[in-house]
Amino acid sequence: MEIKAIKTLEFDKILHMLSAYAKNENTTEQISHLLPSSDYRAVEQSLAETDAAVQLILKYGTPDIQRISDIGGSLKRLAIGGSLSMAELLNIASLLKTTRILRRYTSEQTGVLSGYIEELTPNKTLEERITSSILSEEEMADNASSALSSIRRKEKNASNKIRSSLDGMIRSSHYQKFLQDAIVTMRNNRYVVPVKAEYRSEVRGITHDISSSGGTVFIEPESVVAANNELHELSLKEKAEIEKILAEISGEAGECLEELRLNFDTVIHLDFVLAKAKLALDMKAVCPRLNQLGKINIKKGRHPLIDRNKIVPVDVSLGYDFDSLIVTGPNTGGKTVVLKTVGLFCLMTQAGLCIPAGDESEMPVFSDIFADIGDEQSIEQSLSTFSSHMTNIVRIAEKVTENSLVLFDELCSGTDPVEGAALATAILENIRSAGAKIVATTHYSELKLYALSTKGVENASCEFDVNTLSPTYRLLIGIPGKSNAFAISKRLGLSQNIIERAKGMLSDETIQFEDILSSIERNRQAAEAGSIEAERMRSEIEKLKSELERERDKIEKQKDKIYDRAREKAEKIILRAQEETEKMLQEVKEIQRSKDEKAALRAMEEVKKELGIKRRKNTSPKSKTPKPRASNLNINNLKLGADVILLDLGDKGTVLSVNKKEETAVIQVGIMKITAKIENLALCNEEKGSLPKGYDTSARKTTSGLSSSKNVKTEVDLRGMTLEEALLETDKFLDECSLAGLHTVSIIHGKGTGILRKGIQDMLRKHPQVATYRLGKYGEGENGVTIAELK
Repeated sequence: MEIKAIKTLEFDKILHMLSAYAKNENTTEQISHLLPSSDYRAVEQSLAETDAAVQLILKYGTPDIQRISDIGGSLKRLAIGGSLSMAELLNIASLLKTTRILRRYTSEQTGVLSGYIEELTPNKTLEERITSSILSEEEMADNASSALSSIRRKEKNASNKIRSSLDGMIRSSHYQKFLQDAIVTMRNNRYVVPVKAEYRSEVRGITHDISSSGGTVFIEPESVVAANNELHELSLKEKAEIEKILAEISGEAGECLEELRLNFDTVIHLDFVLAKAKLALDMKAVCPRLNQLGKINIKKGRHPLIDRNKIVPVDVSLGYDFDSLIVTGPNTGGKTVVLKTVGLFCLMTQAGLCIPAGDESEMPVFSDIFADIGDEQSIEQSLSTFSSHMTNIVRIAEKVTENSLVLFDELCSGTDPVEGAALATAILENIRSAGAKIVATTHYSELKLYALSTKGVENASCEFDVNTLSPTYRLLIGIPGKSNAFAISKRLGLSQNIIERAKGMLSDETIQFEDILSSIERNRQAAEAGSIEAERMRSEIEKLKSELERERDKIEKQKDKIYDRAREKAEKIILRAQEETEKMLQEVKEIQRSKDEKAALRAMEEVKKELGIKRRKNTSPKSKTPKPRASNLNINNLKLGADVILLDLGDKGTVLSVNKKEETAVIQVGIMKITAKIENLALCNEEKGSLPKGYDTSARKTTSGLSSSKNVKTEVDLRGMTLEEALLETDKFLDECSLAGLHTVSIIHGKGTGILRKGIQDMLRKHPQVATYRLGKYGEGENGVTIAELK
């Protein structure tokens, strides 16, 4: 991969952002040397690891990786049998703790990272030995060994003895006049007292130090010399014991040298992968799909180095229907940002980094990426901008291959426009002949025409709002851009005469081409506005559809509840009839006890005949009922409005609808609508609506509860109800009015917001018992009342 292109596309700034998420210096160093790879398998593996780390953080939080210094030097000393310092051993303990924490994760949690996790080798024994023995980089714990504990106990006792002796001395009235301060201090690790220089001979002992002014002499009194000597010897023993403990722990660490080396390398790699994942989460980046066909498909790509609150996402595709993209438009319109976004995304992908783009984004793996971007003028080499750019182009033309991406910013600018356009076209042809993918920005109209007339080359433009003199930074593929020089100049106040004179200098072909571009732009804007409006309407329709679906579901649920209540009521009626039957049969048993057997049997038969039903053994609502007698009724003979009997219930009803295909009919029984099979129905005799001949009704002592006309009101008041409640109440009201033979009814819904009125009238439009309906007239309630005519 060419280093110049990596630097030009500012990949180093991405690495700087990445290093901020690393926990360890070794990881930061690894990041600083990170380069994009051209090996497809390596890129695929690296991206898979980054994506797995992202999922791990999202599901379980960031793993606790300790800060670990490089253990290379420590391992070398361990290899030759040397001892480590307390700081080095604590560093190894941090490594072992991180290893132990990471090892808790399973392959289901870590995905492709499971191989690294399984390589880790915890050593809790060594970890606890270090952490329990060493308190800090300079302090060993008392319980590191029994000998050290004993030594320190003796040191404490000796120190207390010395201090007690010296405290008695400085409190003595005899010595207080000789002392500069009534304190005990330390010099050369020995306890001393500060004595005034003029009384030096009054305090017998060893002089250890003199103040800078010469006025104070620090003397170790003769009475504590022996105790200080003892304390010094104990201090030497303490140091020796600490060295011994460090040697022992270092020996234990040396026994697992290779495991420590592998653990360190693995932890650093996992720290590196987790840093990539944390950067991806911060940038709201995604792992792109990879391909080996050189196809770029960036969805809503955002340049990671531009303020995320200001950047406008762009969609860029290359390598599908075309292999070269010519981006045109005015200056500061965002052409270079598009160019750098494409190049930087390719570098990030090939470095195993996620890209800040939308899902479904797809990226290839190029063997080389070349970029000629920016002002390459060099005063030192006496090169003009054109010459410097041409030097880069020559180098690129020599190195480009079939699997290369080439980025040109303002190709062949800085020279005669006619020659520059011709040269730019020739260079593009040469690069394309090598099979490379190209993204180039330009102001040359000739290159726009070249893109329009050449297969595999496509125009694109960065949108510019002439009214506000500001770019929108939207990339429009398939549409060549305009420089908008005249429009911008006019908006900035340039004289119309100058602008007209400039237009007159243009060739007819140029004017015609610019007019075509303007027409294309107007058509595009109109089509886009239409598309936005269509999308808005589609969204609104979907919303209304969802609301209607919810309302329908609510009505269905309410309907189910009504059916359940009706079924429960019917079961209670049946249960009550059974209880009456049982009571009467019990009376028969009483008769049987007082009369002979024949008389009892005759009495039982008489009761059964009077009831006209057979005893049901199971009284539970879920128990099975006897199968009703078969009906000889033909589905073709059943007419709407006919009076029928439900054989299993014994209730009389009216036929509302007939389904000849399924041989069923909807029967109105009181306020209930029941769907019944044809074999469960029998026609009533036409004369006076009596029951069919031979049908025994003695078992149906209870009535179905049909309302008579004298008990039915001709109006219903729905005000204050919800729409669902009002619909249910109206349906019940219409059923009762229809059965009562009423023809005109009033439904009071009020004026309000109109929701009740609309809902009720929608229901009346489809109701099988309603012939017509209208709003109330003056004196009837006007818009607050709907008058319905029943069939």
